[in-house]
Amino acid sequence: MTVTNSKEKWTDDDNKKISQHSKAKSILYCSLSKKKFNRISAYKLAKEMWDKLKLTHEGTDKVKETRIDILVAQMYSRFTNITNDLAGLRKRYETGDMVRKILRSLPALWTPKVIAIEEANDLMAMLLEKLIGSLMAHEINMERLGESSTKKKL
Repeated sequence: MTVTNSKEKWTDDDNKKISQHSKAKSILYCSLSKKKFNRISAYKLAKEMWDKLKLTHEGTDKVKETRIDILVAQMYSRFTNITNDLAGLRKRYETGDMVRKILRSLPALWTPKVIAIEEANDLMAMLLEKLIGSLMAHEINMERLGESSTKKKL
């Protein structure tokens, strides 16, 4: 938010910018706990406040990538535990069946990637590790694309 004119020379557009900026700051102030408010209270611009909150909650790109790795590892671990427990009960799944189950469990947003994996690979011969690696790489790319499209909108 940049208004370079003195207050006496503000245009309607300048007044609108000031009003929107004040509303944004007010919303941030009113919606935060005291602890979170203290993290951003030193900043003058609503955009600076928002960026600080975003960094605090989402972390840096490196932190995001680490979180993705951890969550994918947890998902893979849970899935493996379930299939191992089923094997203990004499219900066995072939690797291809497990790959297909993981692909079917993904949300609709992942449909293009699922189709690409299905068309490019023999699912019956695909290793779970290869699938997980492919999904992790796709998720990182989706996040980067999402960030770049968000930056373009601003």
